[in-house]
Parts: sequence; structure tokens; C-alpha cells
Amino acid sequence: MSDSLVRHEAWDEIELERVTETITRRLFTGERMMLAHVHLAKGAVVPKHHHENEQLTWVVEGALHFWIGEEGEPGYEERVVSAGEVMFIPSNVPHRAEALEDTFDVDVFSPPRQDWLDGTDSYFRDEDD
Repeated sequence: MSDSLVRHEAWDEIELERVTETITRRLFTGERMMLAHVHLAKGAVVPKHHHENEQLTWVVEGALHFWIGEEGEPGYEERVVSAGEVMFIPSNVPHRAEALEDTFDVDVFSPPRQDWLDGTDSYFRDEDD
């Protein structure tokens, strides 16, 4: 099929993006979903943020401590997601995370994270979100 829209790439050939000193990622994106390999060094922090995208997080190695929702509000909770576990985060739910050990996780977003694609994910540099 010469007009195929199918794409096939090796993860090692996808550009490795340095998000912070302790977080790197690789992105593979379709029209309506995004797959990300995210590496977090022990102690790495993903500041509190929210997004319209639904998110699946699968911790392949390591462990992430999540704070979900707004502290003091109904539905607020803390969870540790360890290797072999997966978690769903609905649209627009505030969350932050800290790597409890060196961690490799796979994130799936629908729709794709436009802020990750265009570099406007400023919450990594500005924790006021």
C-alpha cells in the first residue's frame, strides 16, 4: 500500500528530549493519541498541572508518588504507582508526581499533548499552575 499513513520507528531513533536535569522523554504521536517514554531520576518532580488530555501511566520500572486533585478538596488522594502498575488520570484533574527511585514510565495521552509537541509545557519550569 503505497499511500499508507502507517508509521514505524525504533524508539532508539526517536529524538531524546531533555525536559529537566532529571527528566527525559521520547514521543511518538498519531492524530488522536500520543505515546511517551519518560525517564525520571530518583527525586525528579513533575510539578502540579492539569490538561484536557486523558492520561494512562504505566510504570515499567521504579515507582512514582502521585498527588491527585486539590489538597483539602473532595477526591484528593495520594497514590504510589509501582513497576507493573497502570493508572488512568481523567481530563483536567490536577496532579503532580515525584520519582521514588529511578523510573521509566510509558504515558499515553488522548488527544496528543500539544504543549509537549510545541514546547509550551512551562509547568516544568514554573510551579504556579
